[in-house]
Amino acid sequence: KPRGYFRQSLWSDKPMAYLGTYPTPVKGGKSQPEKTPSMDAWPIWNYHEGLLIRVVCYTNAARAKLLLNNNEVGAIQDYNDETGIMYWDIPYEPGKLKVIGLDADNKEIAGYEIRTSKRPYALKIITEEQRVDQQEGIARIALQVVDEDGVPVMISDDEVTCHLSSNARLLGLEASNNTDMSDYTDPMHRVYYGRIVAYIKYTDKNPGKIMVRFTAPWLVPTETTIEFSRSRP
Repeated sequence: KPRGYFRQSLWSDKPMAYLGTYPTPVKGGKSQPEKTPSMDAWPIWNYHEGLLIRVVCYTNAARAKLLLNNNEVGAIQDYNDETGIMYWDIPYEPGKLKVIGLDADNKEIAGYEIRTSKRPYALKIITEEQRVDQQEGIARIALQVVDEDGVPVMISDDEVTCHLSSNARLLGLEASNNTDMSDYTDPMHRVYYGRIVAYIKYTDKNPGKIMVRFTAPWLVPTETTIEFSRSRP
């Protein structure tokens, strides 16, 4: 979640940067400053063209610059010691939005980019976020809805179904939507901002493999095989 990135920017020693967006607060036709910009801004870059958007950056860099379609927009922002959040107000234009974190010598030390997405097209397993606990026999699989170009579709709320081989059991599907009161152990669940995480238990006592498949109406499905190499009592 965005707030996790915000906390990371406060406590991490490793250079990092994150971009989130939301429509600029407007009153009387004028944009309004905020005492504290949002710590819960999602990395979305899909709006009506020309709409004024507040772009917030969570970073531990000394300053940051913003690029829209490879062109620098707005002024370079210095780290805000009061809020820990930098922001720009810019008119929406589809394409690629990127923030670059700079150190005190203006050397690039971190970056983060988001892109305008097309319609939902497929389900994709985020392999770099996959975790397997061999000792406990539990796998964590993160799933993302993407468009035909592989760009994450953050505005998706498609319903995903998890299918497992007979030697596995679904512990739960978690989308981090605090307003969703449905049963997390149900194999069907809606993604939240295009994402969902599955927790799966390997039920066989001997080493082996499990087959996992995710489907959603009208979307290209995805599947994976996970190997468990340790025996359990």
